[in-house]
Amino acid sequence: MAPPRIVRTLTVFPLLFLFVLCLSGALPAQDSTDPSAVEAEGELDIFALLFKGGWVMIPIALASILALTITIERFISLRKIKIIPPGFLAGLKSLFDPGNVDAAKGADYCRQHPCVLGTLLEAGLPKLGQGENQVQNTLEDVGARAVDRMKRSLKPLSMIATISPLLGLLGTVYGMIGAFQAASAAGVGKSDVLAQGIYEALVTTAAGLTLAIPVLIVYQVLNNRVDAMVDDLDTNAEDFIAYAFNHEST
Repeated sequence: MAPPRIVRTLTVFPLLFLFVLCLSGALPAQDSTDPSAVEAEGELDIFALLFKGGWVMIPIALASILALTITIERFISLRKIKIIPPGFLAGLKSLFDPGNVDAAKGADYCRQHPCVLGTLLEAGLPKLGQGENQVQNTLEDVGARAVDRMKRSLKPLSMIATISPLLGLLGTVYGMIGAFQAASAAGVGKSDVLAQGIYEALVTTAAGLTLAIPVLIVYQVLNNRVDAMVDDLDTNAEDFIAYAFNHEST
């Protein structure tokens, strides 16, 4: 049973803290009172990092919260036990003799054991009297919709992985504009002003990439998990059809 929504949301904050902490640890410290001085020791704290990144860090931070929340929820929801519970098909088949499946009784069993496979077979059971091809077509249609729902639930992760680097690049572009403007106003020989401006501008790009790379990996892992579930659903559906029409089945 999946944890309540509030528990899933609260779980995000320690992970977000670690994300920002790791990002801050990757950057050298700089004295806020003297832009040209770079400290030999120390690290930029979390809040200083967020402020140096500017307003673009806000949507990036919100995207990280959303991505982590979706990741936790999807890893819970896409467990095999929720899609194809162990023993589900064997339990359904045990209610009947091969080739003599009671559609109403089978539908009740599917409703008592809610899962994606149960939804799939529940739709096919009423079609048993219309022939094997009709059952197979129904299972394919319902299965395609179920797979589409699982795939759509992963699209926000794909969007975050795509948009985060663009947000980071946008923040860097604005930061570079400000850096060159400040350097131009400071006059000749103020390369330290330009260097600091560029350093601060690159924070958003680093943040965007730091978010996008793991999110893209998670998206691919979950997408592959869905593909594997599809293969298992096809195997179980074929096994059910073979049993219902008294073919040789496993």
